[in-house]
Amino acid sequence: MEVWLEKVDYVILKKNNLLLGFCLSEEPENQGMVTFLYENTDQVYEMYKKFRLEANSEPTVDDKYNIYHFFIKDPEGRLIEFRTSL
Repeated sequence: MEVWLEKVDYVILKKNNLLLGFCLSEEPENQGMVTFLYENTDQVYEMYKKFRLEANSEPTVDDKYNIYHFFIKDPEGRLIEFRTSL
């Protein structure tokens, strides 16, 4: 895999259309997180409208990572992120 994106506390690797990310954290993450990447904020907001009842909050801008995103949990408790880069 090749480095696709690298920040201070995370790296995303790429092989063809597969992206795999690793984040530095105080607490170990043993379930993983699924992230859906979108081309723009409108697409993320459309997904929010579909999942607004399950969403942890409305989509927000994360200035640290320069992204727009929101989260839900799947039926088994895994975190699902919908995001786009700004």
